[in-house]
This record gives sequence, C-alpha cells and structure tokens, in this order.
Amino acid sequence: MVADSGAASGPKPSSSVKLVLLGEAAVGKSSLVMRFVNNDFQENKEPTIGAAFLTQKCNLPTRTIKFEIWDTAGQERFASLAPMYYRNAQAALVVYDITKAASLTKAQHWVAELQRQASPGIVIALVGNKSDLAASPNNSGSSSSGGSGGALSDASTAGDDGDAASSTAVGDGDDGDEDEEGEGGDARKVATKVAKAYADEEGLLFFETSAKTGLNVAEVFTAIANAIPETSLKGPRGVGGQTHLGGGRQEDAARVNLTGGRDAAGPKEGCAC
Repeated sequence: MVADSGAASGPKPSSSVKLVLLGEAAVGKSSLVMRFVNNDFQENKEPTIGAAFLTQKCNLPTRTIKFEIWDTAGQERFASLAPMYYRNAQAALVVYDITKAASLTKAQHWVAELQRQASPGIVIALVGNKSDLAASPNNSGSSSSGGSGGALSDASTAGDDGDAASSTAVGDGDDGDEDEEGEGGDARKVATKVAKAYADEEGLLFFETSAKTGLNVAEVFTAIANAIPETSLKGPRGVGGQTHLGGGRQEDAARVNLTGGRDAAGPKEGCAC
C-alpha cells in the first residue's frame, strides 16, 4: 500500500518563546522591536514607560515560533527589576549602540548576568544597533557565533492583527533615537571585530543592525528562532498547540498579564515583513 503523504503536509506545530531585550538606555531596543513587529521606525520616539510587551510570529520551514517580547527599561535605577522579565526566558537580545563604547561594556554586564542567573541554555544574541551611523558597513552583515548557525532566508515573519502592544509596568524604558550624529559622518566607536570576538568567546549570536533602515533586524529574530533547541519547544501538537515557556501573554491591547495566562487562539499564516 502507498503511504498517505497528506500527513506530511499538515499544519506546522506552533510554539511560544519568551524573549527579553536588555541593554543600556537609548541604544534603540524599542526601535528594534517596532521595526520587527510593525516594520516601523519613529525618528523622535518617546521613551517607553515601563516594560513593553509585543508579539510577533516567525515562520520556519518546520515550525512556527511566536515570540513573546519583553522590552525592558534601560535606566540603571531599574536594573534590579530585570530578573522579573528574563526569568524563564528562552532567548535574549542584548543590545548596544555602536556609537557608544560604554554601551558595549553594559551589554557585557547583561550577558554575564544572564549566564549566571537566566535559564540554562538560553539563546543570547549580542546586537550592535545604529549601524546606519557608521561611515561604511564595516562588515555589519549578519554573523553568528558559538555554533548556532546563521540566519536562514527561507524563514519569514508573520504578524498577528492587532497583536502588538506596549503596556506600562514600572519605570522608564529606552528610546529609539538613532539620529545622535549627522548622516554622512562616521560615529562608530565600537569596532565590529572587537564585539564579534567577544561574542565568539562567549558563544553568542552576533549581529550589527539598524532599526532605522531595517538592516539585519528580521535576521536576528530568525537566527534566534533557528537556534532554540527542539527539545525546548515540545508541547501540545498541531495548530494552536502552544508551549508556554514562562512570562505573561497578552490578552488584549491594554493589559499586561504577569501571571502567565495562556492564549488559546491558533496562529495565523501570513507575512508582515
């Protein structure tokens, strides 16, 4: 008898992944998220009040990842609140500003803290933002370290209609200012090879991005989605089967649920690139 090939073409499993953004204030964390979720950039974005929560899907060839994204406050006085957001996170974007050397030092602090206190096996991406302010690309294309593999171009992001929201929790977030220096000048203060060498040493994914132009933004999230171990994603099978990996889920556009509620609605296919 001929095997039924229909099963192989059935719906892809879907899993939810909690992802946290960490980094110094004004490195562009919020702008990176808004570029990924809404493909939008605001020149004079107001600082986030509290931790913003947004969601976005990433469609891989064999599965769909729904990122539950926590954009944390960057100010030092709110650093003690960060563990509340990275607890049980499966992935983290640690962001620095290539025009501010001190922001890389702060990023290294966050990486060390995640390695000590976050979930074992957390996927960490070191992201140098504002590459549009450099005079040349300086090898700012996508790169990955630690054997996690590079970004795959056959994956696409797909948005949930009305699924992105920012909600207040505590404190200030970071603004997405990417225009600190005039265009045409070279404002780079962190060499690509320096940051990449650190990422290689620590086994991190590494990218340089521009939230303003969109350079490598989708690629960062795609690389993270591919780097999440399959074993971390097992759970309910089939369409709508969500693996809850910690953190709250959004139930409506005006509320953040910090108790870990579940959204039972199945993911929708599509592309919001």
